[in-house]
Amino acid sequence: MGEQSDMSFKTTGSTWLSPLSDLVGIPLDQVNFIICQVFGLVIAFWFRLCLHPQRAGPALRHAVATLLGASLVIFCFGWYAFHIFILTLACYVILCQVSACTVHWYSLIVALGYLTACQVSRVFIFNYGILSTDFSGPLMMITQKITTVAFQVHDGMGRKQDDLTPEQRRLAVTARPSLLEYLSYNLNFLSILVGPCSNYHDYIDFIEGRHVWRKLERLRQGSDLEHDGYVSLPEPSPVRAVCQKLLVCVGCVVWFFVVTRSFPIVHNVDPQFVSQTPFLSRLAYAFVSIQAARPKFYFAWTLADAIHNAAGYGISGMDDKGRVSWDLVSNIHIWEIETATSFKSFVDNWNIQTGAWLKSVCYDRAPHYRTPLTFVLSALWHGVYPGYYFTFLTGIPITLAARAVRRNLRPYFLGSRSVKLAYDVVTWTATQFTVCYAVMPFLLLAVEPTLTYYRSMYFHVHVISILAVILLPSRPRIVKPGNHVLLSNNNVKAE
Repeated sequence: MGEQSDMSFKTTGSTWLSPLSDLVGIPLDQVNFIICQVFGLVIAFWFRLCLHPQRAGPALRHAVATLLGASLVIFCFGWYAFHIFILTLACYVILCQVSACTVHWYSLIVALGYLTACQVSRVFIFNYGILSTDFSGPLMMITQKITTVAFQVHDGMGRKQDDLTPEQRRLAVTARPSLLEYLSYNLNFLSILVGPCSNYHDYIDFIEGRHVWRKLERLRQGSDLEHDGYVSLPEPSPVRAVCQKLLVCVGCVVWFFVVTRSFPIVHNVDPQFVSQTPFLSRLAYAFVSIQAARPKFYFAWTLADAIHNAAGYGISGMDDKGRVSWDLVSNIHIWEIETATSFKSFVDNWNIQTGAWLKSVCYDRAPHYRTPLTFVLSALWHGVYPGYYFTFLTGIPITLAARAVRRNLRPYFLGSRSVKLAYDVVTWTATQFTVCYAVMPFLLLAVEPTLTYYRSMYFHVHVISILAVILLPSRPRIVKPGNHVLLSNNNVKAE
């Protein structure tokens, strides 16, 4: 009886799947999430085939996508799902009533403020993350979507076109969405649970059947199909892309049961482990435990990507070989992450759509201190656990140090392939261990274990990063070609 009570406490949603949770030994909230995502995958195929734009109008597609999304979030989180509905409706009122010149700021303040209030209640009610899958996850995605469309409405209706960047001009929304369009964009079953956030124009094009027609423009150029729209344009099948991503998900599940459970993160701050294990061994265990934890994120984001693709959403264009690319809403590039040789490269390929959101609403618009402000917004969006702030604040000196090292040292290692290979090996090792150091507090959450970990590591990444920023010149000496250094691919902008 006590076990059942504990199980009920660990989810705010449906308890129908408690027997399955007990059978596989996975918390009920995570079981609910996985089953809902698998159901979403099946429904996505049905949505593409039975509610294709040729068979169903935009209103029906919007309505079905919204109702399915609302049902999934209620199943997973019970009455807590109403936080998501309240925030969505409140911000729609703001979008309709507030001037386009200021609607983006009101939407950002209200959405981020409501999210923060819910995050605070989550910490105090659920006691430092007892729930690993709770309503704050969908609320975080809703916050991204609300602010995305608000900023794009501001660009389309509240600013002069000459003041916009080419990307802002392309994504600008020139008319306020209807209530049905707004609800569908925010609550659709494709992205309600784990995202990712996509651009409003891309989503509306998908619903209205223009998605393929716009994204495969190379197919239309020079053909008689250019003005026939999606009716005449052959629609690529997503089956191959979906199957490939599902194979990745299967691999992540196997990795979780075989490896992840054998290297718990909390062991990094176990008093006996810290006091009795040599530094290099602690460093090695930290590296392995972080590597073992990543597939959980790989699984969630890759499955979400597959769901979008199964519905026919996610075409970004064609690659150099003429094949359709299904990565418009991809949130992760696993190979690029595992082989990253710089902190920036790792960050650019991790949680990609969130990075794009931070760039569009903060980095590209902040007049000063763009990097620190972007890290602060990222920390606020993630939640109020102290570990999040340790991670993102640590990311600031790491980012500045990585830029300084790259600008000052990299040109000297491009003279030959062997030297360049040695440089890549060293930078890969440094990057992976630096990422491990930076993200550990993100998983530990609390202040005490975070400080215990940093002390056990002697704050070495903090010290090295700060010294690099201080000692390395901000304007590196230009290495001339006469020094036999190849400068054509150093990716360093002239200062």
